[in-house]
Amino acid sequence: MTREERIAKSETRIFKAVFPNTTNHYDTLFGGTAMQLMDEVAFITATRFSRQRMVTVSSDRIDFKKAIPGGTIIELIGKVTYLGNTSLKVKVDIYIEQMYSEHREKAVSGDFTFVAIDADKNSVKIEH
Repeated sequence: MTREERIAKSETRIFKAVFPNTTNHYDTLFGGTAMQLMDEVAFITATRFSRQRMVTVSSDRIDFKKAIPGGTIIELIGKVTYLGNTSLKVKVDIYIEQMYSEHREKAVSGDFTFVAIDADKNSVKIEH
């Protein structure tokens, strides 16, 4: 399988409903909750790509472009954007979908860096 095919095959999409227990006093999704969901999607994407033990080493930048209101559906999409010897980067976008209309817009974007590790937690080469 080519690198491009592996990247496409490892793309990860998760949908969540934004319920009141995940919103703040403005009735929008907590930023920390969004970041946790993004890191989870990035981890799944990195693992699906490499099929190796992966750990988060950084979140390079997270841009909150739109508040995510309660009572909406969000889709998180993770895709590998860079591949090094022992590390890779995953971009995660969060899209807001209204429950009762077709309206959809990007709300948050972030980049996460992962390193492949062995059983002793030492970095190892990512098999490409």
